[in-house]
Amino acid sequence: MEKIDLKNKKVKLHGLMGHHVRYPTVAPVASFPTGFHGAKTRYPKPHHSSTDLHPWLSGARVTVMGLGLHGGGVGIARFLVKQGARITITDLKSERELAPSLKKLAGLPIQFVLGKHRARNFTEADLIIKNPSVPDDSPYLAIAQKHKIPIDTDMGLFFNFCPSKNIIGITGTKGKSTTTALIYEMIQSENKEARVAGNIRISPFDILDKIKKETPVILELSSWQLEGLALHKISPHIACITNIFPDHLNRYPNMEAYAEAKRNIFKFQKAKDYVIMNYDNTILRSREFSLNLKNIYWFSQKEKVNQGSFLQREHIIFRERNLEHYIISLQDIKLKGKHNLENILTATTVACVYGIKRINIQKVLKNFAGLDSRLELIREWRGVKYYNDTTSTTPTSTRAALQTFQEPVILIAGGADKNLDFQELGKLIAKKVKYLILLSGNATPKLKQTAERYSPKLPTIMARSMSEAVQLAKKQAQAKDIILLSPACASFGMFQNEFDRGEQFNQNVKALK
Repeated sequence: MEKIDLKNKKVKLHGLMGHHVRYPTVAPVASFPTGFHGAKTRYPKPHHSSTDLHPWLSGARVTVMGLGLHGGGVGIARFLVKQGARITITDLKSERELAPSLKKLAGLPIQFVLGKHRARNFTEADLIIKNPSVPDDSPYLAIAQKHKIPIDTDMGLFFNFCPSKNIIGITGTKGKSTTTALIYEMIQSENKEARVAGNIRISPFDILDKIKKETPVILELSSWQLEGLALHKISPHIACITNIFPDHLNRYPNMEAYAEAKRNIFKFQKAKDYVIMNYDNTILRSREFSLNLKNIYWFSQKEKVNQGSFLQREHIIFRERNLEHYIISLQDIKLKGKHNLENILTATTVACVYGIKRINIQKVLKNFAGLDSRLELIREWRGVKYYNDTTSTTPTSTRAALQTFQEPVILIAGGADKNLDFQELGKLIAKKVKYLILLSGNATPKLKQTAERYSPKLPTIMARSMSEAVQLAKKQAQAKDIILLSPACASFGMFQNEFDRGEQFNQNVKALK
């Protein structure tokens, strides 16, 4: 099996663009299309070959807004260089902060503008590629709009350039990466040509030259990447939503806008496409959300669904056309935790709809242990277990992590604010946590205040670094305690990203003597 590194307001942009980016049925040209600056610009139809995919990009001036550290900026930059585009990458982060990504682009003919943006890079360009993390209300995007420069995203371009329409998209507030990895393993068990990319930290452009017309492509899609698909009015052939809970409310004005962004995963599907959703999630089950969906399959831990996967006496059952098929006993599944059961049910439903044999689904579920940094046991030392759950960046996901343990927990949490409510987490902290260690960030005072409201006697202390947090936790721990990094917040400020936060935790835990 191919080894992959899995470790490490309504949508404003739609209105900001002022037009939809579409491809006409015309032959590609050797230079950028005439009228590219116009509000109704359409890209030439791509030709899918192993050599020069997109000759119209040759010589084009492209500004990539946001290099980032998750691989997306690097992937699109490499692709554009290969096509002969003249690229400027601009990012508000410094050269030092972006060092890992810059190292991957060393020696390529790219102009970098770091630590700032310049207006001329948004007026003297033929195309702007917007990183998903860039806010829709950026004044520099407004400058590009004013000058009628098309704005797009790497995922939007990928869907149009991808020769395969055999695409499975996975989104949700939590569980996306684990579900994506499970689906990939299940499909690849029968088709070694399957590819995986997206928000799982693999750029889709890193796999583009390996994709043929029938290649299965499994993509983890964030809400911002789905906005990029909305620009092109494209949705995956199979769309999966694990769940929707409050998240990113620092970027969306309300939950309705956030949920609407998620709807893009199936909003533009065709008659023979499929949707797989969580019946136990109130938002997904609502009539308003799933209105007019036809080929819909559900999964549920609580109900026997008419079409899809559900639990029956500690077994997973798949139901279709009034026939029930036994899949596996929960006792035989390696990946533990109630929160992971949603991911398992999602992946099982997709595999069944896709036609994967039951024996292969069983093999994957019996061997798949989970992804790094998702409630990952790093070390047991002196009777204390250290868990890395750095990707829990919402109160909901941290609650799920805490509910996994019966033992006393020393919790390391806190960080940057996403305008989320900590009330329910505060109540659970009062029941589960014996000692609270807080990392700095603008959400941390709110988390601290909430925890104190429900457990005023809970020992709580601030840590100035991850090293200090681990040392404080070690000092307070007794045999059979759990030390859990599950921040419930974003990572901005103290760390480059949540994976840097998790890696610092791992290093400090492994260094304990």
